Amino acid sequence: MTATLPKRPVKPARPSVVEYLAEAIFSGRYQPGDFVPKEIDLCEQFAINRSAVRSDLRQLVDVGIIARISGHGSKVRDYEEWNILDPSVTEWMTRYASPNPRIQREILAFRLDVEPYVAMTAARRAKALDLVAIEEALEGMSRHLHAESAEEKQRYSDHDVAFHVAIFKASHNIVWAQLSHILRPSIHLLVETSNDSTADPEASFERHRLVMEAIRARRPREAFLAAREVLQGTAEALGIEPGDGTLGSWLEVAPTATP
Repeated sequence: MTATLPKRPVKPARPSVVEYLAEAIFSGRYQPGDFVPKEIDLCEQFAINRSAVRSDLRQLVDVGIIARISGHGSKVRDYEEWNILDPSVTEWMTRYASPNPRIQREILAFRLDVEPYVAMTAARRAKALDLVAIEEALEGMSRHLHAESAEEKQRYSDHDVAFHVAIFKASHNIVWAQLSHILRPSIHLLVETSNDSTADPEASFERHRLVMEAIRARRPREAFLAAREVLQGTAEALGIEPGDGTLGSWLEVAPTATP
């Protein structure tokens, strides 16, 4: 009979200071310019040693979210200093940033600057397989448009995110295509929140459909304007004013030349 080796006891994970502070910062409890609790206070609160606290704080320092100020503690930096494309930051953003309208506004402003151009480029460069991916995502949205359960609503949002990612890939620009993976959590943050709060899901779906039709018809200007309408609808659903400085809010694209 084979002897059974005794199982090693599973060592419990220590409390995560970095997750606690990330949630507090991204949800807006600590604003840029605020000091987070001091090391000694975090040691007492989490019952861990100072080196563990410093290790967790270092993670936030490395991605630009806090700055260590000698003799004073750790201070939340301005949003412009955050490494917003770092995978850890985008993950925290997805999990914790929903209550923070300023972060939502910054993401939306960036998307207004970028996505109309991506859609315009996709209208020029999309191949058959790209169009299939965009259409399949839109069909998935259609199937779950009137979802009532939380699971069905999640599927609608997942297809919505897939729709936007497919357009990035259809640009056939390696930077945009790679960026779509990095941006996916931030896109998901706005998509899920706006889909939950929109007063007219049919109108939102129709705006997405018009983007697809413009790309399929090879009409770059219409794709640009349609993508801008999608994001303005997102802003309205979230109750966010995207601001006057975004390129997508004022730039007009020349009409497509007639062949």
